[in-house]
Amino acid sequence: MQNYQKQMTITEIRSQFPILDTCVYGKSLVYLDNAATAQRPQAVVDCWKGLVEGSNANIHRAVHSLAAQATEAYEGARDRVKTFINASAREEIIFTSGATASINLVASSYGQLFVNQGDDVVVTVCEHHSDIVPWQLLCERKGAVLKVLDVEEDGRLNPEILKKLLTARTKIVAIAHISNVLGVVNPVKELVSVCHAAGVPVLVDGSQGIVHEKVDVQDLDCDFYAFSGHKIYAATGTGVLYGKRKWLDAMPPYMGGGEMIETVRFSGTTYAPLPMKFEAGTQNFNAVPTLVPALDFAESARENPEVQAEQKAILDYIYTQLTQDNRIVLYGTCPEAKIPVFSFAVKGAHHEDLALILDKMGVAVRSGQMCAEPLMDHLGVTGLLRASFAPYNTLDEAKYFITSLLRAIEMLQ
Repeated sequence: MQNYQKQMTITEIRSQFPILDTCVYGKSLVYLDNAATAQRPQAVVDCWKGLVEGSNANIHRAVHSLAAQATEAYEGARDRVKTFINASAREEIIFTSGATASINLVASSYGQLFVNQGDDVVVTVCEHHSDIVPWQLLCERKGAVLKVLDVEEDGRLNPEILKKLLTARTKIVAIAHISNVLGVVNPVKELVSVCHAAGVPVLVDGSQGIVHEKVDVQDLDCDFYAFSGHKIYAATGTGVLYGKRKWLDAMPPYMGGGEMIETVRFSGTTYAPLPMKFEAGTQNFNAVPTLVPALDFAESARENPEVQAEQKAILDYIYTQLTQDNRIVLYGTCPEAKIPVFSFAVKGAHHEDLALILDKMGVAVRSGQMCAEPLMDHLGVTGLLRASFAPYNTLDEAKYFITSLLRAIEMLQ
């Protein structure tokens, strides 16, 4: 596996991502859809390929050599995630297929035990559908009420407003660390503190937070933290649920099957200890270990001064360009908490038309509702254009994006 150097140049970093050499319509690819899916470094590809070709065997079960190697790689990834987010124990790390599965697990298992008729669950207006619909389904099953926390004009959540929503019947609050649309870091630690003062646990959707922030779950004191591997350079079909042990021990299993059991009898079944209790069936054992080189890369990029300087330059440049053009309306305008994720509308131009033109220029961006339809309704738009940057993006690419965007706007107006 690649041993990333902390002082690797951006050019050297880009060389680790073969897909960045792709051409689109004869133009060099400028990939700015990282908030949807990040690209994978060669170390991740090599890790996955090595597991498929060298130790493809089911984990935790057989005693033969291949099974032992596969199990070691899989469980090694659990240790790496524990360290990366500073969990207090490896048993608090549950592997899933992604953040969606992680949130559904909590909504189902926690909700089954702790949410009853007349209780309420709080989500925010800026959540991804994956952090709304599971709670809606739970509330429908249990006769509970779903409450919604509005977002401030600059894109942040206000702890004081949240405090007013909490009651003795509030059983859990679900919040995004960073909205995938607004690109603004929420004051999660303060939000958690407000909830805990009212005796309410908190689930944090960290799909964007894990990428752009140094996450310390013990410092945040959140009760659950969910994220997807594919957004932080790992293979698709990988995800993590961190949960405080007190909750995971109390919650019933999410699914039944192999490996989540201790004993099975028709008279009754007992369950395996954590983390196996929540990992039923054959796990994605060829993909989960790719979290190790992926998190290694993420950590090295976070500690690389050149990368951080380039990211800051990109952030400042794009923010200035988008906010100084009166034809463009940027959403998520809190400069001190902004990450390089920009969602905006252009007056007189449809977001999808802009995206199609940009694609012809080699620029890959996202258009539409970004799986956040309630937020779009709140903002009064049918959809937006989003450009999201990663450590392998450069200021030159940012400038090319703006030049291309201005050309596209002129073509449509």
